[in-house]
Amino acid sequence: MLSFFARLLAALPLGLLRLVGRALGLLVYAFPGRYRRRLQSNARQAGYDDPAFMRRAAAESGAMILEIPKVWWRTRECLAITRSDEEGIVRAALAEGRGIIYLTPHLGCFEITARHLTQYGPLTVMYRPSRSPLLDPIVESARDMPKLRAVPANRHGVREFVRALKRGEAIGMLPDQVPREGDGVWLPVFGRHALTMTLAARLALQAGVAVILTAGERLPGGRGWNIHYLRLPEPLADTPEAVAASINHAMETLIRRFPEQYLWSYNRYKQPEDAPPLPEGAA
Repeated sequence: MLSFFARLLAALPLGLLRLVGRALGLLVYAFPGRYRRRLQSNARQAGYDDPAFMRRAAAESGAMILEIPKVWWRTRECLAITRSDEEGIVRAALAEGRGIIYLTPHLGCFEITARHLTQYGPLTVMYRPSRSPLLDPIVESARDMPKLRAVPANRHGVREFVRALKRGEAIGMLPDQVPREGDGVWLPVFGRHALTMTLAARLALQAGVAVILTAGERLPGGRGWNIHYLRLPEPLADTPEAVAASINHAMETLIRRFPEQYLWSYNRYKQPEDAPPLPEGAA
């Protein structure tokens, strides 16, 4: 039933999906609660304290959710209206003959980004199972497409990442996802310490590959997406912690290009029970 409803949504025009999504996003934001408080707090932490900005960010979160079925089940149609003015960054990295680590934060449409990247070659991405078992079959079937392979966020997935990089292929992950099982370091994100994953940094140092941050900016109406790229300067720092700090800084730079489309409601600053202690004096 859920799959049928998702496919029905995918058949609707992209502009209509975004319009309805923005309306729903504003409706949810209108009610006081944890979602609204977190969005406001995280946006203020980054310097965006205008109430109008927060409403627009809430609206864009709704647009992001409703456009996902379109991207999943009408991929070819969506890719036809996806463009980029920064393709040279990727092509330069490909010409070096090394693997590439793509890092896509919760910014814009991260589902279209992965699909767009498959035009350059095979891409292995990491995912976490959804909290609802009912959604797992839908998500797994939607992620299947030529050149795009999804692996679980566990040791098996990490081994597949290493194999892909050794083959000179690309891998992708979310750099702003809070790590689990004690894997992470406390580093500043918009001036406040957040538990930051070191997996991408460790893989980059181990494999000697290029690191590119990327995001799909949602264009007005149903005009599609504009893919942004930002390559991490090389040579990389010597330690995973220092590389992770560079990734956080680059991520902030990318988010500030179109900040209203960042998922400010994501609990970026949560403190898992198994996390290392915060640095002394850290907020």
